Amino acid sequence: MTRPLLAIAASLALALPAAAQDEPAPSPGEIVSTAAPEEWIAIPTEDMLVMKLAPGADGSERVVVIQLMPAPFSQGWVENIRTLARAEWYDGISVNRVQDNYVVQWGDPGHDNPESGEVETKPLPEGLRVMGEEDYIADYEVIYRMPRSRPTEIEMNPPYVKLEGTDAYGERAFATGWPVAIIEGRKMRGNRLVNPQRGQLVPIHCYGMVGVGRSYSPDTGSGAELYTVIGHAPRHLDRNIALVGRIISGMEHLSSLPRGSGALGFYTEEEADKRTPILSVRVASDLSETDRQQFEYLSTEGETFARYAEARANRRDPFFIHPAGGADICNIPVPIRPVAEAE
Repeated sequence: MTRPLLAIAASLALALPAAAQDEPAPSPGEIVSTAAPEEWIAIPTEDMLVMKLAPGADGSERVVVIQLMPAPFSQGWVENIRTLARAEWYDGISVNRVQDNYVVQWGDPGHDNPESGEVETKPLPEGLRVMGEEDYIADYEVIYRMPRSRPTEIEMNPPYVKLEGTDAYGERAFATGWPVAIIEGRKMRGNRLVNPQRGQLVPIHCYGMVGVGRSYSPDTGSGAELYTVIGHAPRHLDRNIALVGRIISGMEHLSSLPRGSGALGFYTEEEADKRTPILSVRVASDLSETDRQQFEYLSTEGETFARYAEARANRRDPFFIHPAGGADICNIPVPIRPVAEAE
């Protein structure tokens, strides 16, 4: 059976010699720095977008790198986003909405923008997919070996590791390196576990996650309008909007933008000069090697991540007086680093 991450980490701590447990506890960052090279997983360049904003006021370059979600999550929208990027549709759009403690949104200034005035809408490329609301959620399956004693997992698709406990939104887990909520867990028939176990995983609106703007249901958005979370995790949006990725570099260029004073943080007509132009968005695999940066993330299924998650939940390094005894899943960000830092 799946053992929760924090339970795994606690058992690892108990296995340490007494002398080692008396030493100052390492910080989460120090734990991550001990991860073996094989615990780091390369992010495919096909799963990354490189977004260039107009230069800053001081002329500095502003580049944002987005990691797109892998299967089985949001793949229809992810396909559309690659199509839009390869059609160079995003080139020349702008950041149109910055709502404090909520989101930064970018797209066509003339689309679904209550403050844009008379702005012509940019036509979308052909061939974009249309998704249903059921696609906000991904299915998972766990197959068990069923001896008379304790059932043992033998196959998980996609693989996931649970956090101990629940919150108001249910069970929490990390699946293939992404924070998710389990909205349907283990299946029982009487007091027997059903084999296989099937359920559903929901990507979570943590800081830096990227989602698809949409209008009222049944519209689910195409990927032409995108946003990122810049405030406290708006978990009420889970299962209501498609999440398609996360910012892995350059978040400071978006979170520091001036806030809009219009409805929902949109820039008004009078604030049109505050809209940050987006010069280009490219799929990283389409760039030359010199223009392409590579990243990797710490496997969420390994022992180092389990120790890191436990340390984030119970800070015992010298600055802290009282361990919290738990952590919101969004306060356990998956470590991501440029490959150059590992060399």
